[in-house]
Formats: sequence, structure tokens, C-alpha cells
Amino acid sequence: MGSLVFLAPIAGVLALCFAIYLISRITKMDEGSERMKEIAAAIHSGAMAFLKRQYRTLIIFVLIIIVIISVIGLVTTGEGSLKPETAIAFAVGAFCSILAGNIGMRIATRANVRTANAAYTSGLNKALNCAFSGGAVMGMSVVGLGLLGLGVVVLIFNNDSSIINGFSFGASSVALFGRVGGGIYTKAADVGADLVGKVEAGIPEDDPRNPATVADNVGDNVGDVAGMGSDLFESYVGSLIAAIALGSSLGIGANGEGMLAPLMIAAIGIVASILGTFFVSAKEGGNPQKSLNRGNIIATALAIIGIFVVCFTVLQSGYSVENAAGVLKTYSWLGVFGATVAGLLVGYLIGNVTEYYTSAQYKPVQKIAKSCETGTATNVIAGVATGMGSTAIPIILVVIGIIAAYQFAGLYGIAMAAVGMLSTTGMVVAVDAYGPISDNAGGIAEMSKLPHEVREITDKLDSVGNTTAAIGKGFAIGSAALTALALFTAYTQAVGIKSINILDPVVIVGLFIGGMLPFLFCSLTMNSVGRAAQSMIEEVRRQFREIAGLLEGKEGVKADYARCVDISCKAALKEMILPSVMAVLVPIFVGLVLGPECLGGVLCGTLVTGFLLAIFLANSGGAWDNAKKYIEEGHYGGKGSPAHEAGVNGDTIGDPFKDTSGPSLNILIKLMTIIALVFAPIFM
Repeated sequence: MGSLVFLAPIAGVLALCFAIYLISRITKMDEGSERMKEIAAAIHSGAMAFLKRQYRTLIIFVLIIIVIISVIGLVTTGEGSLKPETAIAFAVGAFCSILAGNIGMRIATRANVRTANAAYTSGLNKALNCAFSGGAVMGMSVVGLGLLGLGVVVLIFNNDSSIINGFSFGASSVALFGRVGGGIYTKAADVGADLVGKVEAGIPEDDPRNPATVADNVGDNVGDVAGMGSDLFESYVGSLIAAIALGSSLGIGANGEGMLAPLMIAAIGIVASILGTFFVSAKEGGNPQKSLNRGNIIATALAIIGIFVVCFTVLQSGYSVENAAGVLKTYSWLGVFGATVAGLLVGYLIGNVTEYYTSAQYKPVQKIAKSCETGTATNVIAGVATGMGSTAIPIILVVIGIIAAYQFAGLYGIAMAAVGMLSTTGMVVAVDAYGPISDNAGGIAEMSKLPHEVREITDKLDSVGNTTAAIGKGFAIGSAALTALALFTAYTQAVGIKSINILDPVVIVGLFIGGMLPFLFCSLTMNSVGRAAQSMIEEVRRQFREIAGLLEGKEGVKADYARCVDISCKAALKEMILPSVMAVLVPIFVGLVLGPECLGGVLCGTLVTGFLLAIFLANSGGAWDNAKKYIEEGHYGGKGSPAHEAGVNGDTIGDPFKDTSGPSLNILIKLMTIIALVFAPIFM
């Protein structure tokens, strides 16, 4: 079986080669006029400037963690102690995640202007292909570097799961900074652009007169390309590492088959995702959503076939392990297949449920839009109610998935369900990252004053992008919950916890602390967006007031875009530190002071409330966004009406919900669990 492990890094290299092919295809496309190139260059330089500043902060954090892990590993001895080699795995995981985000951001900020020009010169299909190819580069970078890096670490450290866990810790650290910092950046710009530009000044979205417009377009890439990419990179490698850890601790397979199977499924998923991308195309006047759905469905179907083959060939002999009651149970390869597919289907269904609650094609969003007729207050009430109600079905789906996976294949089945859900991550990230590229393309078309027909094409692509972004967030939340559960199961095995006794006062204390943390975390991130947005609003107002002729659109008068970009950048880097440090220190403090059982309670409480709160925030924010767009299409008075003003206010409230606090909770529940797993030896 050892020779088959090499297939994992080989599949990672295949994904990266495909990404290089897509990059070459994108860069050969025409960028358009000089004005388009100028705007695109401003977006690109702003995005890269933020990444460079963020990485400077991140590198300090990474070095501190490397030193801490190394010192603890050197001073602790004995079986099961923290090993200093874990620091190497941590560094590799952090580097791979940083590199994936950097590649994705660079290409996304080059594909946007080419998408706008393709819409101008060639029409819908060429523009769709360009935007999707840009997203696919991010998707292939995530799975390629994830599987290549993890595969190399597995080979170097001979499947030692205690060391391999460090790889996921490194990925989680980058994801936390990417999601929190990126979310603060993008929403500070978005809120400032909307409230002053749309509501106060009454100018259109992406109007070149608005000083926050470029910062807003930069933020789309920072939050929804690099941020989402790092989020799913973390889930992707976290699910694999949880399955590898359980395969090792449960002793599944005489030759390590339980550790090999998840890597083989990930390799198959890469091939399925690559093949799925070739089915994304649309006729002129067609529906881009159907094209993207077709590619996703084909990738999913191919992955299921591949999972069947892997389970049959790698786990054919089955395995026997004790269940929670201490009874020895035997599971077959078919059971593992069922558990893995159950996870994959749950992820797909959660995406569809998210679409129902956040798409303007369905009643929930339409009801919110109608509530705008009576003002902002009723809009907020309707949006909050919709978000709260949207938690029920995803929870039921995850519960069904967990029960099915456990019945099919025990604890190992739960981990494999997470692997199955994330097997087509390459395709999921590609579809999600397509959104901000098409959104940027619309902004560039508006600021370059291209013909109205071009904006109609980019708006059509962007409206689909809003739906895919909402689906992507739903998928990310579901995968985070299942990955965190799999990692939690691995943690209980590492510290020898057979069950969590909720009658134990120490465990109850942990549950309360864990249940509170997502709310405190969201409070910190929401306040961060509010403070950053206030600075942005004041700057936009200042420029409208002090730059003569700017608001009137006089020839030759330009806004100071760089100043707004700098405000978002500085605010994001400053505000992300406190919530990030809290997420890292709390599990270590609880584990050392109150013990592993209390930490188990903390992880359970955080998982439950964090999952529910993330769904609520993401779906209410997405619903408010599309309710505003539904009104802008001409319903309930259209643009400029009182209903539209209420819709813009609701969307502004929902911005930090869906793009900062909600997505950041995905990282919180996974990061805390992987920290518990990595440092488990020092808690006992």
C-alpha cells in the first residue's frame, strides 16, 4: 500500500499543471482599452499590497508558533508527547495555504478585466469561460497544493498522524487571518461605498466618482477569493488529516489502508473536478447558472464512481473496531463507501438549501424585498427571521449525514463523510471564486464607461455569482461542521476520552464557555467592520466635499482611490489581531488549566453554536443582498424608491453578517479543534 501513497502528491501536481494551463489561457486574452487596464491595475496592486502586509503580520505569528511547538516538543518526552517535527508540518501547511491564496488572487485580479473585455468583444460565453477559468485556478491551487503538501508530509514522516496534524494547524492559522482580515477589509469598503455613494449621493454602484469603488473591488478578491480559498483549503486538509488520524488510532487495515483511503479519494476528486470544468459553457442568451451546475453535477457523479473504486480496492477486507458501547463491530468497504457518499450528498444538499433561502428566484428573498415597502425596520425583522429559520434544514441534513456515516462505518465513517463532502473542493472553489471575478468585471465595465449591453452581460454573470457565493458559503459552513466533528473525534481518541459526561460540572463549564465563544468572536469582528466602515465613510464624504467637481463628474477630476484602499488595509490588519489571538489561546488555556474533558465540552459548545450562528449570519446576509437586487430589477418601485433605500440599508447590515463574521466562524470551530488535537499530549 505504501507505493500508492505517491498517487496523492502526483494528483496534486496534476491539479497544479492544470492551473498553469488555465493561467496561460487567461493571460493570452486581451485586456481591453487603456482605461480598463488602468482600473484593473489599481485593483490588482491594491489586492497584492494587502496580501503583502497581511503576510508580514502572519509570518510573525507563524514563527512564534513554530518556536512554541519546537520548545514544547524538545522539553516533553515519553510516548504520545508533542514532537518537534510537528513544527515542520505546521510550516509546510501554512506555506501551502499562503501560496494557494497568492496564486488565486493574482489570477483573479487579472481575469476580471479580461472578462469585461470578453463581454464587450465576444459575448456571454467567452466572458463566462474567462471568469470561470480564473476561479478554477484558485480551485486547482487549493486542492493541488493541499494534496501535494499533505502527501509529501505523510511520506516524509511515515504516516505519523501526531506530526501530520501540524499541517492542518498551519493551514488553519492562515485561514483565520485570511477570513477575518479579508472580511474586515472588504466590508469596510463595501459599507462605505454603499451608504455614502448609493444612499447619500444617489449615484450608481461602481460609479467612478465614488472613492471607495476600487477598494470595494479589491475587497471582493481579498474576501471571496483568498478568504474563501483559505477557508476551504483548511477544511480540505483538515478532513483528510482527521480521517488519517482515526485510521491510525483505530488501526484500520493491516498495512495502513485506513490512512491511505482518504488520500486516494482526494486524488480521485481532483481528477473529477478537472473533468467537470470542461462542461462549463453557455450559449449566447443562455443561463450561466445551468452551465456551472452542469459542471458541478458531472464532477460529483465522477467522484462517486471514483470513491466506489477506491473503497473496493483499498478497504476490501473491511475492519473491526469497538463502538461507543465497547462492543466490537465489523464494517465493510461498502459501509465506508456509503458513509463517504453520505457526506458528499449532504454538502450538495446544503448548497441547494442555501440557494433557496438566498436566491431572488424563491419566496424567502421576495418576502424580504416586499417588507422593504414599509421601511428598514421591517426589512431587518424579515431578514433576521429568514436567517434564523434557515438553520433548521441544514442541521437536519448534517444530523442525518452523521447518523448514516456512523451506522455505515463507525467513527471512521464520520471522518470519511467529511472527506466525501470535500472530495470535489476543486470544483466548488472554482464556482465560488468565479463570483468576485464577474463582479469585478462589472465594476470595470461601469468605471470604463463601456456600452450598456456589456454591463447587462456582466450583471447576468454577477447575479449568478451572488448565488454561487451563497451556495459556496453554505457548503463551507457544512464542511466546517463535519470537519470539526471529525477532528473532535480524533481529539477524543488522542486524549483517551470514551464519552463526554454532561453531568460533570467541569464539562458543563466547558459547554458554556464554548457556546459563548462564537458570539464573542462575532461581536469582535462586527465591531471591527463598524469601526473600519466609519473611517471609510468619513473619507468618502471628505472627498465629495473637498475635491471640486468630483460628485458632479467633471472631466479630468478623479477620486483618490488609493487613500480608501489604504484605510481598508490598515483597518483590517489592526482589527484582525484580537479575535485571531483569542481563537488560538482559549483552547490551549482551557486544556492546560481545566483539563481535556473541559476542553471537550468547549469544543462541543463552540461547534453547535458556531454552526448555527454561521448559517444564520450567512443566509440572512445573502438574503438581504439579493432582496436589494430584486428591488433594483424594478420590483416595489425599483432603484431610487423608498423600498430601495430600505433594501440598501438591509444589505449594508447583512454585509458583515455574510462576508466577515459568518465565514470567520468556519475557521473558529475548525481551528480550535485542530489546536486541541495538536496540543493533546500536553493536556493529559
